[in-house]
Amino acid sequence: MRSYSTVFGLLLVAAYVTLSTTAVAQTSPPEQAEHPAATAAPVTSPAPGEHAGPIVGSVVSVSRQTMVVRTEDNQFHLFVYDNDLVRPKGLTPGARISVLSDGTGEPGVLLATRITILEPASTSAQGPVPDLAPPPKELRATEREIEKLARRWQIGVRVGGGLDPELFLIGVHTSIGPVFSRDFYFRPNVEFAFGELTDMVAINLEAAYRLPITFRQGRWSAYVGAGPGLNFIHQGVGKRDISFSNFDYQTGLNFFTGVRFRRGTFAEVKTSLWAPGVPTLRLMFGYTF
Repeated sequence: MRSYSTVFGLLLVAAYVTLSTTAVAQTSPPEQAEHPAATAAPVTSPAPGEHAGPIVGSVVSVSRQTMVVRTEDNQFHLFVYDNDLVRPKGLTPGARISVLSDGTGEPGVLLATRITILEPASTSAQGPVPDLAPPPKELRATEREIEKLARRWQIGVRVGGGLDPELFLIGVHTSIGPVFSRDFYFRPNVEFAFGELTDMVAINLEAAYRLPITFRQGRWSAYVGAGPGLNFIHQGVGKRDISFSNFDYQTGLNFFTGVRFRRGTFAEVKTSLWAPGVPTLRLMFGYTF
């Protein structure tokens, strides 16, 4: 029993270091751009819901979730779209536009609430401007993270520990959605657990709801969820094998809550009800690709 307690403690320390490094990396100020003539959006950003004022510039890139605009002073601004925003026709790279936006609380990222086409790309393009650098690397990295977060299907891995009984857990999961609402996702997963007296295979048909306490594409988001757990449990000190005839089946109801970072790492706490032999508490850490 002591060996599994030691492993569980080391797992907690390693996960804490990993999540702390991720949080520091996402909150640290962006590095200086390699080309002095091009900069990302201003270091200071309006508070969430505060109007940033109109920004006029040329569209550098447009995707399903983001837009990058270069202003005349060669600054770059990264926008995400408001839920009620209707993107105008002609919103393509090279078009000159005016954007009304609100702050998101994250430096360098603004929430576009209205976009007006001033000149379409076919007439505003004047050829390449000499000595103009591409968007800074940190802005491109944030853009990729937001696009990754918006994928409708994702897979990932998880590792953790269970208490009562003490188990070491590994697993895989997938995320499908959003469905029904913009914050609701299916999160089915499979967990394999090993302990001194207990082995378990859990098939969890879970769903998660993102709590609207941060903006949808923010650095981190909190979520809660629930779902049935189909658990196959083997308890005893005899010789172990992979035959499911030695496993007892238990159905339970799982409840969980967690925090996910935009870069893909997450931490999650789960409890199960009405399932004897299943860990009362599970602490999971993982990464979603």
